[in-house]
Amino acid sequence: MNYPGRYWHKLDDGRIQCDLCPRYCKLHDEQRGACFVRMREGEGIVLTTYGRSSGFCIDPIEKKPLNHFYPGTSVFSFGTAGCNLACKFCQNWDISKSRDMDRLMDAASPQEIADTAAHHGCASVAFTYNDPVIFAEYAMDTADACHARGLKTVAVTAGYITELARGDFYAKMDAANVDLKGFTDEFYVKLCGGHLQPVLDTLVWLRRETDVWVEITTLLIPGHNDSDAELDALTRWVHKELGADMPLHFSAFHPDFKLDDVPPTPPATLTRARRIALANGLKHVYTGNVHDVEGGTTFCTGCGKPLIVRDWYEIRSYRVTPNGTCPDCGTALAGRFGSFGPAFGARRIPVSIHRER
Repeated sequence: MNYPGRYWHKLDDGRIQCDLCPRYCKLHDEQRGACFVRMREGEGIVLTTYGRSSGFCIDPIEKKPLNHFYPGTSVFSFGTAGCNLACKFCQNWDISKSRDMDRLMDAASPQEIADTAAHHGCASVAFTYNDPVIFAEYAMDTADACHARGLKTVAVTAGYITELARGDFYAKMDAANVDLKGFTDEFYVKLCGGHLQPVLDTLVWLRRETDVWVEITTLLIPGHNDSDAELDALTRWVHKELGADMPLHFSAFHPDFKLDDVPPTPPATLTRARRIALANGLKHVYTGNVHDVEGGTTFCTGCGKPLIVRDWYEIRSYRVTPNGTCPDCGTALAGRFGSFGPAFGARRIPVSIHRER
């Protein structure tokens, strides 16, 4: 169904401007925005994917990736269709670039999602696969239903949202993993169809003005955003603006969508990026999409001992106290923690809400 959208205003020339993301699409009647799922209908904007999902799945929280947000727990994940960026390297392009509403395979109300997640013992619900900013009303209503059931909420997002909308949206989120896709505006313009500064603004605002737990992911693409100079600039900025405790994930690219002629990211590139970040003072730097125990391990910032040993999404050893400290020296570990175990592991469990009713 078409659901009344927020964050728009009418222009003097009769068009309606969407104020949800920095693209500021200006729409005539029945025209869709760049995200495809927000459309002008009469004298307002509607969300065409409210209550309609591209599928539901139970994942480990480490897959979002979040390494400092209730490690070892399971998260109920879902997305819709469309996206407000146009990344040529999109790893979920069949969902985010879809213009076929038939790809939205399962329908569910916010309450049904919260009930199903709780039924499966999930600790949280993640809005992911495509960017939840574009289905903000659906995500926010679902977040309210989740909180009423005692579930946490997670946004996996590119952070491409306006100052007008971000306060409402992130007030509903307990955690976010934000894709910092590169560290030049040229990269964002040519490969993502957007701009860098709004993402940096979102990250600084999240860190300084909210209680949302934030981690960052950068997908390293050979020849595009993996130079020493760019990695140095990116990690220096994170340290200066967001702090030494900000977890940063460097993930491996695999050829896909419009960059299928670019080779996969060598593991050595991830190791190099991690080394640069650590040298620039960041304390929690991870490698992703590869088997790398060293790059997946969380170390105590006090005594340096391993606290959470991981291999990809599997937790091999866990030594953080329930109140989030090192058991050896008592140093607090940045993040959100509680009682641990047993770990959910690297499983991925598809769920059909319709079939479970």
